[in-house]
Amino acid sequence: MIRKVFLAAVTAVMGLGLAAGTAGAQEVKLKLHHLLPPVSHAHKNMLVPWAEKVKQDSGGRIQIDIYPAMQLGGKPPQLIDQVRDGIVDIVWTLPGYTPGRFTKTEVFELPFMHRDTVSTNKALTEFLDRHGDEYEDYHVIAMFVHAGQVIHSAKPVRTASDLEGLKIRTPTRTGGWLIEAMGATPVGAPVPKIPEMLSKRVVDAVLIPYEVTLPLKVDEMVDYHTVLAGDIARVNTSTFIIAMNKARYESLPADLKKVVDDNSGMALSQWLGEIWEAAEGPGKAKAAASGEIITMSAGEVAKLRAKIEQPVIDKWIGEMKGKGVDGQALVDEARALIAKHSM
Repeated sequence: MIRKVFLAAVTAVMGLGLAAGTAGAQEVKLKLHHLLPPVSHAHKNMLVPWAEKVKQDSGGRIQIDIYPAMQLGGKPPQLIDQVRDGIVDIVWTLPGYTPGRFTKTEVFELPFMHRDTVSTNKALTEFLDRHGDEYEDYHVIAMFVHAGQVIHSAKPVRTASDLEGLKIRTPTRTGGWLIEAMGATPVGAPVPKIPEMLSKRVVDAVLIPYEVTLPLKVDEMVDYHTVLAGDIARVNTSTFIIAMNKARYESLPADLKKVVDDNSGMALSQWLGEIWEAAEGPGKAKAAASGEIITMSAGEVAKLRAKIEQPVIDKWIGEMKGKGVDGQALVDEARALIAKHSM
């Protein structure tokens, strides 16, 4: 009996010691909020593995709980304010959901700017280091782009003129300008609205990469999927951000800040580019199996480019001039950075 009491006492003391040790090593729980469903590529193959790596690298001290499909409330355009105001700790969203607010990084969304995703991501990350003042209220973990827009349409789009008169969904104002320059009508809406818009024929087409079509079942609602001939197969891309509440980041102890930093920036942007490119395959295969993949000819691409490229870029440069920013210099810089990282 005495031995049992002694062992119980030792166990209790050890338990107290372990509890004290655990309390001494600060543990952090963070809420990550985003707009897409849990079956989406971004959730399964990007955010979940990233959160798991942060947890592993922190020795289990950082736990990131992910809330997909706007489970914590609000609408997708409100995500960027939710993280700024500390309602959530981290978000994944599109800066373009708040038009005219984050304008400098829009340069990477301009027509025919995007090349491959990895090169554009690296260029965007380096660009942000120089021109990140619009994000000073946030701690930016990563900025990146997707694989580029495919034209998914109810009617075949084989020529530049086939786009005229269509109603096309866009998430951003630069996308709206591009669609207007095509001779089409832009309809703004976040990604989750796409199935309803297509099924009810609110729009005739959407501009998204192949990977996004899978969770949205776009292949069941349209029969045609158009890419462009030549070295630039996609007309443009969209920029994304993983942002953390600035005060929450700054409250972390130095060693946990380092864990977040080590899972941010250029290395993360490269990995995101690689997994985004890889994710195009299944969506493309599904589109090909249920419909037709069209490659717009080089001659028609030249016509399309003449219609939309410089007019949209000039419009953006004019907008930036109104803000006292040399837009042409940013266009030149973005192109040079993409070329540099394409080598």
